[in-house]
Amino acid sequence: MEQYRKIEKSIIKKFRKQIWRPFINAINDYQLIKPNDKIAVCISGGKDSMLLAKCMQELKRHGQISFELIFLLMDPGYDQKDINIIKTKATELNIPLTIFKTDIFKVLTLKKHKSPCYLCARMRRGHLYNKAQELGCNKIALAHHFNDVIETTLLNILYNGQFETMMPKLKSEHFQGMELIRPFYYVKELDIINWTHYNNLQFMECGCEVTKKQISNKRQMIKQLIKELTTENKNADINILHASENVNLNAIIGYHQDKETHHFLDNY
Repeated sequence: MEQYRKIEKSIIKKFRKQIWRPFINAINDYQLIKPNDKIAVCISGGKDSMLLAKCMQELKRHGQISFELIFLLMDPGYDQKDINIIKTKATELNIPLTIFKTDIFKVLTLKKHKSPCYLCARMRRGHLYNKAQELGCNKIALAHHFNDVIETTLLNILYNGQFETMMPKLKSEHFQGMELIRPFYYVKELDIINWTHYNNLQFMECGCEVTKKQISNKRQMIKQLIKELTTENKNADINILHASENVNLNAIIGYHQDKETHHFLDNY
């Protein structure tokens, strides 16, 4: 049996409870995939996006919904060695890549933005939507996982003073008919890491020179905080996610929806 077949089998068998089932549950719970969708799975070269690509392949092969897949790699200005690493790993995993280049890293260097990661994410999203739409897709799939979701929630609470989470799906404001989906919404990062170790897989680390130079950042602090919380309460991380589904509007000071702001005193 070819190596990539063994890797595919591990998703369905060995990691069925940790990866495959949460992946399927998120798709079903949030209705992420519908018949005749054409989905661009966005590949960064890291463990998360490569595993998502394999899960999407398995779903297409064994699932009951008919849909199309494209595996889209945007080169924002990676070193050639990084591109070669991604290509080699994709070939080993039987993931056919569609590659296109952008000048995002160059723009970031020239702009010297105070929040380069935020700006980079916005620019990446725009380029990915544009290319996916050009290729006839109606959705892009990103590999944000459970930990990304709860970390973002706490980051917004502690640093932005607002309760805002990362949504499982999102309609694009600027690209008509396009939608973003996050099929790994329930998949924990530790389980992804364990999957890579089980299959003796190594993936490219972040190719961004700005991020490589950052020894510590807010997200790392939040990761450590969640780790400490789950030591005291094993369900602390799950409860953070559940909190975004169990908002009691009778017990909050205010909220806003679209451009409307509401306050509890309005109806007190």
